Amino acid sequence: MIARAGFSAEDSGHYSLKRTVPMIKWLLIVAMLFGAICAADAAEESLGTKIKKIFATPTPSPARKHRKRSSNKATPSPSPVTSPKKRKASPTPSPTPTPKSKSKRKKISPTPTPSKSPAATETPSPSPAETPSPSNRPAPGKKGAANVSLSPDEIAGYDSYPPKVRQIIDAGLALTKQNLGYSYGSADPKNGGMDCSGFVYYVLQQNGFPDGPRDSSQQYVWVRKAGNFNAVLSRHEDSFEFEALKPGDLLFWRGTYNIDRDPPITHTMIYLGREKRTKKRVMVGASDGRTYDGKQRFGVSVFDFKLPPPPTSGDAKISPVFVGYGRIPGLNGQ
Repeated sequence: MIARAGFSAEDSGHYSLKRTVPMIKWLLIVAMLFGAICAADAAEESLGTKIKKIFATPTPSPARKHRKRSSNKATPSPSPVTSPKKRKASPTPSPTPTPKSKSKRKKISPTPTPSKSPAATETPSPSPAETPSPSNRPAPGKKGAANVSLSPDEIAGYDSYPPKVRQIIDAGLALTKQNLGYSYGSADPKNGGMDCSGFVYYVLQQNGFPDGPRDSSQQYVWVRKAGNFNAVLSRHEDSFEFEALKPGDLLFWRGTYNIDRDPPITHTMIYLGREKRTKKRVMVGASDGRTYDGKQRFGVSVFDFKLPPPPTSGDAKISPVFVGYGRIPGLNGQ
């Protein structure tokens, strides 16, 4: 104990050195091991970072892809520019204008027809008498020869006619010079046309016969009641039944068109006498297709007085038949 107590400081330092040396060795060994471990860790970290970088490189690749997408997005930015151009180009070559042009061409083809149709619509507008004419038999497009007029000098024996008869004939011939058409339901030349009974009614009203009826059926009754009517059953113009026929007489037909009336008279005209040039009987009035000199006339004109042929149909309503003639009441003895 004393010896131990008598250890010197050197001995103690030597002893401590002996103890510390192996500890340092162990520490060095531990440090080396730790360094190796750290180096391994560092190596592992370097490998990990490399691997991460390797895996991180694809990340930039998607970034590049994203950039490409962004570039693609940048490309769509011009693409909308092209898209409107395509849209603009689409309307230009679009078939829509071409069908419009076709439609215009189709409209251009009927344009001549509507141009005529408004003209047709405008003509009845001033003449309201044409509007209630469901049986306006002369169609607007139906055309015949020009209307005919005669001068008094062209009628045989005109100078010997009674003054009142000449007055009526002159009034009728004056209407033939106005280029009037046939207008069913019209009794006024201001309408641009007249029908057969309207013509007779107008002439009577203008020449002192205010009692003259408006339609042909009642004109027939008017003449019959006055006792001035001559019935005709023959179909020959040289029949004795025409011996009493005089200029200025009213002529009557039935069956010229289909209508339900009583008496069934459908047509009337004024007898003029015989034409000097042809020696044929002539009459004046409004017709929708009677003939003069072998040509059809539509409107107010002079016509040949001919008896219709036998009916070709069993329906008497549509088979023209000449019924007879009669003196205008008030013209007796003139």
